Amino acid sequence: MITNTELEFKGDLYPSKIVSFEHDVDSVYFHSSNSVILKVTIVRDSLIRFRYTTKGYFSNDFSYAIDKSHSHGYNFLEVIEEFDFFKIQTSKVKCIIQKIDMRISVFDLKDNILLEDELGFHWEESYEFGGNIVKMSKASKDGECFYGLGDKATQMNLKGKRLENFATDQYAFQKEQEPLYKVVPFYIGLQHKQAYGIFFDNTFRTFFDFCHERRNVTSFWAEGGEMNYYFIHGPKMEDVVASYTDLTGKPELPPLWALGYHQCKWSYFPESNVKEVTAKFRESKIPCDAIYLDIDYMDGFRCFTWNKEYFPDPKRMVAELAENGFKTVVIIDPGIKIDKEYSVYKEALEKDYFCKRADGPYMKGKVWPGECNFPDYTNPEVREWWAGLFKELISDIGVKGVWNDMNEPAVMEVPNKTFPMDVRHDYDGNPCSHRKAHNVYGTQMARATYHGVKRFAYPKRPFIITRSAYAGAQRYTSSWTGDNVASWEHLWIANIQVQRMSISGMGFTGSDIGGFAEQPSGELYTRWIQLGVFHPFCRTHSSGDHGDQEPWAFDLEVIDITRKFVNLRYQLLPYLYTMFWQYIEEGIPMLKPLVYYDQADTQTHYRNDEFVFGNQILVCPILEPNAIGRRMYVPRGQWYNYWTAKLVNGGKEMWVDTKYDEIPVFVKAGSIIPKYPVQQYVGELEFDELILDLYYKEGKEKSVVYEDAQDGYDYKKGRYSFLTFQITGKVSELNIQLHKEGKYDTPYSKYKINLIGLPFKIKRIEIDNEEVDLDIEALERDSYLIVDKEFNALHITG
Repeated sequence: MITNTELEFKGDLYPSKIVSFEHDVDSVYFHSSNSVILKVTIVRDSLIRFRYTTKGYFSNDFSYAIDKSHSHGYNFLEVIEEFDFFKIQTSKVKCIIQKIDMRISVFDLKDNILLEDELGFHWEESYEFGGNIVKMSKASKDGECFYGLGDKATQMNLKGKRLENFATDQYAFQKEQEPLYKVVPFYIGLQHKQAYGIFFDNTFRTFFDFCHERRNVTSFWAEGGEMNYYFIHGPKMEDVVASYTDLTGKPELPPLWALGYHQCKWSYFPESNVKEVTAKFRESKIPCDAIYLDIDYMDGFRCFTWNKEYFPDPKRMVAELAENGFKTVVIIDPGIKIDKEYSVYKEALEKDYFCKRADGPYMKGKVWPGECNFPDYTNPEVREWWAGLFKELISDIGVKGVWNDMNEPAVMEVPNKTFPMDVRHDYDGNPCSHRKAHNVYGTQMARATYHGVKRFAYPKRPFIITRSAYAGAQRYTSSWTGDNVASWEHLWIANIQVQRMSISGMGFTGSDIGGFAEQPSGELYTRWIQLGVFHPFCRTHSSGDHGDQEPWAFDLEVIDITRKFVNLRYQLLPYLYTMFWQYIEEGIPMLKPLVYYDQADTQTHYRNDEFVFGNQILVCPILEPNAIGRRMYVPRGQWYNYWTAKLVNGGKEMWVDTKYDEIPVFVKAGSIIPKYPVQQYVGELEFDELILDLYYKEGKEKSVVYEDAQDGYDYKKGRYSFLTFQITGKVSELNIQLHKEGKYDTPYSKYKINLIGLPFKIKRIEIDNEEVDLDIEALERDSYLIVDKEFNALHITG
């Protein structure tokens, strides 16, 4: 294993002189005199893949991360041989490969250098395991910043950090602790206000060094496999993130209820306890859509079974919960109890579906049920079998979602917390050891779970959540940040983790609100709920060891503030659903760190706390006890304080007063924010108007609203509604143009338009060029208009 010592050893090997090359359609192969082959593939004009082998030939090209439907094709490709280098040019970038040592430089078309090899590709032969430790080092310029890498408990900007990717069950992890549960070997570099991306698609244990060891060198390396990475040209971060998300895939839309508030604990049982908790939510008028059952619902922790003492009739219970608006989500772990009377175990044994050690016996490890064997989810036949196991849970009992836990895979009572490295995997017909398969195990479990739940939930949409994930897992599942702690430090960590996951392709992520381990104070829980409602996945979860963590476990003030913020989330569901639509359609992250939002403003490059929720709402959590306000950076532009409607000019740090029942929230001037009335659960109410909060701006601004039937697949047949509002504000007039797409007829008939910040008194309103009668007094008092949803143009003058 590589330790934190100097990377370049005397035993390192390097490519020698290029002796030949060939150009084959979208790929160029370069051969060195010491049998290194570099294959450069133009995926798109701005997306180039670099793949190296040291053995004179390439192994089978296979990746779990790459989405087969990703877009590819280029407009222009030219390969030129010069005296001492080769040049590959597309319509976006130029790539120079030095003949003497295969070192690479990438330029834009104005000859600005984007990425440059320092030592470039080199390797060390791994005699212990066979194969190579593959390494890459890049020159880094002063002032260069780095972002991404998924789930990391450190500051947003990774400059000066060394990080490790190896999916690990890190209970109660600390700030800066490495590694954690997820592996996303993708980062974004930003220099001279130009962004680029690197995706190192290697599933072995990988490391990234961002100028930690040497000031102007960034490096990444892996304990096996190929040096295989993708370069993504920006120059905007949004282009890099969108390209990466397209390459590794996007999810389908979740059912709208999955974006509601969820309640979880280890563990709610027996049935009377579940009913008591759900009844209390309705009684307290705190909206909630999902209740979770942790491992104690099972018979002796055997997956796909029920403890009949605690849950004598699960089908009836799940149906009764559904009548009260609650969807039931159950946990399923990978460890299958060794028990010859247990049907799941017997079938897997008969069909030889469990992972084996190198010398033959099944991999055995202790988890919650005791001694277990573990399915090999990298075998497509095993995934198909696993998917079929969900029939009873989903079709017969009516469970609506499945939660995959312990799938790093976690194993108890062993020093490395996981499988021995000699365990063998099918890897979709590319047999390998656990060293290669470890980081994808959780994703392949979630993939099999997704296909099973989808099959039996149809025509409804599936909901899956996973703890462990590798790049591309977002195609199948949502995720959460694992076993955090009820501490102010962890509130800070959660804020950054979810932002980072968002720009790393995995948008549907949240943290355990309040902390999983230990017990939060009422104030900490309050501040966490105020942050958590602005995360794509919103769930309170606790270990239950230290007391209860439902809102009513705290004082009345906490209950009231929780209700206020969960109500706000339910009001913002159409806004959140629209964010999700843009994520899956265009690869736009649902949460935007300030550096993503405005990379040209160097003040944003080291900001951690503030983020933009969707495209138009700026959020800054309160991360310290006893706070009556905080300093925050408001990005450039004009922003309205959500609570006071006061307009501020951004591009500066400022003090923002706040209260216990508020956090700093600002809305971009010119925005139209869609809202639903508060419901106790998705689908509870029928309503006849969509609320539109319009924040006046002098100038032009565009807002969009996506809606559909909130579940099912009709949206894929064009049955959706996509509204584009173009507003143009002038000193004494306001124009709203509405453009409609899609075949879905929304159930409401009117828009209630709340006019915020209008600088003039309304004297005249025209809808589609016809003047309408005005009740000036009511308009001045209420500041809203009711308009038929079929309008195309609204003209307001003062």
